[in-house]
Amino acid sequence: MSNSSKKVIVPGGVDEYIAKQPENIQAKLTAVRSAIREVASDAIETVSYFKFPGYCYEGFDYNGMFAWFSYKKPYIRLHVRPPVAKDHATELVGCKITTGIISFPEEREISSELIKKLVNASLEVMRDGTDYS
Repeated sequence: MSNSSKKVIVPGGVDEYIAKQPENIQAKLTAVRSAIREVASDAIETVSYFKFPGYCYEGFDYNGMFAWFSYKKPYIRLHVRPPVAKDHATELVGCKITTGIISFPEEREISSELIKKLVNASLEVMRDGTDYS
């Protein structure tokens, strides 16, 4: 990807994103955020890429983005690099899965250990540099 086609990553905005979501969802989004931060505490945290929280490290493809989270009723969604969702499908029974999005039903408890595992896998894909799209 050439530098001219990169999006500008502006840190911040995650607190505001969470605060705009329904009150009963905010704690779950905060828990997802905390799990991601445990895995990648020094990653840049931004909402400037897709208008929902995302995490990146400079120097990699796709602006170094490796994980995002969002809420779209009735799902809390974790966005990861392909093929992470597919590779972990057996652990995601009951979730809606697409190429890069894992949608957890909002009423379901979301395991922070599972989030950390998925984010670690997404980081590995990014660092490996293989294009799975």
